[in-house]
Amino acid sequence: MRKGLLLYNPAAGRFPVRRYVRGIIKPLEDAGWKIDIAETLSGTHAIQTAHQAAREKYDAVFAIGGDGTVGQVASGLVHTETALGVLPAGTTNVWAQEQGQKPFNWLQPGSLRENARLLANVEPQYVDVGDCNDHPFLLWAGIGLDAQTISKIEPRPRYFKYISVPHFFVTTVWEATFWQGLDLRVHAEGSLVEGRILVAVATNIRHYAGGMSLISPNAFLDDGEMDLWLLSGDNVADAFRHFFDLLAGRHLTSDQARCIPFRNVTIESAANFSIQVDGDPMLGSHKAEIKVRHRALKILMPENALYLLKNPKR
Repeated sequence: MRKGLLLYNPAAGRFPVRRYVRGIIKPLEDAGWKIDIAETLSGTHAIQTAHQAAREKYDAVFAIGGDGTVGQVASGLVHTETALGVLPAGTTNVWAQEQGQKPFNWLQPGSLRENARLLANVEPQYVDVGDCNDHPFLLWAGIGLDAQTISKIEPRPRYFKYISVPHFFVTTVWEATFWQGLDLRVHAEGSLVEGRILVAVATNIRHYAGGMSLISPNAFLDDGEMDLWLLSGDNVADAFRHFFDLLAGRHLTSDQARCIPFRNVTIESAANFSIQVDGDPMLGSHKAEIKVRHRALKILMPENALYLLKNPKR
């Protein structure tokens, strides 16, 4: 019998998920799982609990929360044989939405059980994990305006999550009004790129900006590479232009947006900059070293999402 841990974040999302967690047990038990439940107390606790589950030889940890929770649990499972299963219940659930999962809310409380059934009997896969200054990430690592905005709004009270999109947009516009970009030096794959950059984001997945932008439409989760997007500029008008370009897909042909595929990259600036990983703020620096850990994480993903892998195990 397989052993799984339901690890849920009680502060995630617009709607408290605690009372719905036990409803996930039956579909998993019907599929042959023995299930335990734990609640996260903080991001650090989520990482530690996931790591402990791996030490105790759990077959999977099912992370119930948003992208931040998913990234934290993934951090605790890197280079272990315990798989990550994602049951989306956060404010934004870009990782899960990209894989076709429906997020939990009060209008569709059964989505947790439905997603559990999707993952109950799938073949485990292996995906890449990023590392930014020794901090693992699963989705993105961002520098500049997006990280500056996230540092202002996170952590946020639950009532702000009901207006998450306008709250994020207004905060970004406010920060962009005073943001003049960063003079960055980017060392990637033996080349040097320099410029005035509004946003630098390393992405492991195809979507960005809360899932509204298909930033890297051809990205694979297991190919040993990630994309570094450099969006140039130094004022709020440039920020608006990039935002609408990202929504419309025009960034793919814009001369103000550059994509650098990489395995290892170093980003430096004379000034300290904010950093975000998987939508959570982390300690800023004047240097970010980002590398790809190839196929370092075992995951459970829906079978209809295997197109996101270059070499799926069937």
